[in-house]
Amino acid sequence: MNELTADVLVVGGGTGGTAAAIQAARRGAKTILVSEFPWLGGMLTSAGVSAPDGNELAAFQTGLWGAFVQELRQRQIGGLDNSWVSMFSFSPRLGAQIFADWACLPNLKWIAKQTPLEVFKSADCITGVRFADFTVKAKITLDATELGDLLALAEMPYRWGWELQSEFGEPSAPKVPNELMERYPVQAPTWVAILQDFGANGDAPEIPAPPQDDASQFANAWKNYGLEQFLNYGRLSGDLFMLNWPLHGNDYAYKVGRLIESEAARREFLQEARWHTQSFARFIQSQLGCRYGLADKVFPSLLTSECLGGGGYALHPYYRESRRLVGLATVREQDILPVVGEQVASLPLDAAGEVNSIAVGNYANDHHYPTSDFNVQPKSIRWGGRWTGTPFTIPYSCLIPATMDGFLACEKNISVSHIANGATRLQPVVMNIGQAAGMAAALCVEQNCQPRDLPVRVLQEALLQNEQCVIPLFNVTPSHPEWLHWQRYYLLHPEAYPTTGNCPNSHNQSAQVENLNLFSGIFHRRAEQDYTITLTCPDTTAKTWMLVTLQPFVDMRLQTYPDGNAIALWGRPNLSGGWLVVEKIADLG
Repeated sequence: MNELTADVLVVGGGTGGTAAAIQAARRGAKTILVSEFPWLGGMLTSAGVSAPDGNELAAFQTGLWGAFVQELRQRQIGGLDNSWVSMFSFSPRLGAQIFADWACLPNLKWIAKQTPLEVFKSADCITGVRFADFTVKAKITLDATELGDLLALAEMPYRWGWELQSEFGEPSAPKVPNELMERYPVQAPTWVAILQDFGANGDAPEIPAPPQDDASQFANAWKNYGLEQFLNYGRLSGDLFMLNWPLHGNDYAYKVGRLIESEAARREFLQEARWHTQSFARFIQSQLGCRYGLADKVFPSLLTSECLGGGGYALHPYYRESRRLVGLATVREQDILPVVGEQVASLPLDAAGEVNSIAVGNYANDHHYPTSDFNVQPKSIRWGGRWTGTPFTIPYSCLIPATMDGFLACEKNISVSHIANGATRLQPVVMNIGQAAGMAAALCVEQNCQPRDLPVRVLQEALLQNEQCVIPLFNVTPSHPEWLHWQRYYLLHPEAYPTTGNCPNSHNQSAQVENLNLFSGIFHRRAEQDYTITLTCPDTTAKTWMLVTLQPFVDMRLQTYPDGNAIALWGRPNLSGGWLVVEKIADLG
């Protein structure tokens, strides 16, 4: 069997794995990336979730995630302001092309359509992985599979399912076992599909009924929203609509434990999940008529008895949870909740009192169970005229196994509780985790050390040099001249970290106004962090728009702008959300 060698082996081409491989290779490590699917990017591309959540504020668009957003802005015809569920919606095919372009590096070898079969170990150290046609021996191996498959193959301790409150003291965890825990050990996956508007003539191909077809389960899918708002939830550019709808929609979790029982059981679950989405898409078409049908050229045309995705169906489900590593530290619900009365979570400290963070996330703690609601402690806040989430950090120690060397986790498989996974699973933070893991692996090769022995300050400095923030600060973006100073300062002085998330900042930046529209009208303050404009120019049918911003300097001005005064601003309209994304406020003198 052909044997390959590498400094770094990344198994899985998902969101975290793609970022990890690119970062490791850019750092100079000889890297091999082995993916199951022909597209890189996972959740953001091959799973079809191209309307991502979290890390949308300008201050948190950092590192490879920030670079990805900028690439999308430059390349996506029609822009990114299409849906109301996300501040960025784009073609999955375009996202996959960006990642493929980034992966064209001289020291990065990408091998597609392969899955791991065996993990090689020497004592307590991972040394490589066997695939069907070859083996790879590597100094550091990263598990970026969608379900944490290397954890099982290596017989490494992992978690699957819920923890009781007695385990970590999490306020939202159940105190005793219950029916919800038994029925849904992990969150529901979703097999995403993309619909297309074929025009008023209604000539979309009919979506056939799957073997399992029960339209009655979707009867109330958009009951409280209306058809237009339902479709615009995941609207993409080019008259496309992402179907990732949690309310009587295409979440699927019947006997979800089959995902890790056996290959046959996983295959059975996946077939049912795909049929469920097919049934949902057919129901929508039956309600809206043949103007809407499955898009036929979004995903690679792989749909066969062996490959369940392709065409209008994502290549695999959007997995919200996987096997989870038992690491040196575990992210708990308390670690992602805001300091009482404030806007940020506390910084993670190691045993020496040093800040251990290597990635930032800020999404709300979102749990999906098809037949039951599950309420967790709230962590949403108002910022920039809209709802966002309390920023939190991921410690490096939750990427490192408690008992194994030569290995890092870099996907949803990090050491995290079931409850906290509802916030750490989102695409941007997973991309940040992947970048950090790839950087750590390359540094371990450079320093000839194991991940557990790599000084976290060395890793943090390398990430900062690549413009990935490790300290959440609302009011400084990576382009700010003081950004690097404040990141380093709070790493060295965590006791001074402001729980408002705003550092002392006397130098505000002004945005560029290229490719933006000028709007003017009367400003209205409806409540704290709740703004509208009644337009006087341009003259549009919609006279009143919400005002939202992702920029810290605009946020500060909106907070103090006089109610009822004239205002002029540069921004972008989002027709689905009914808001203007404000990039700059004009000085009216």
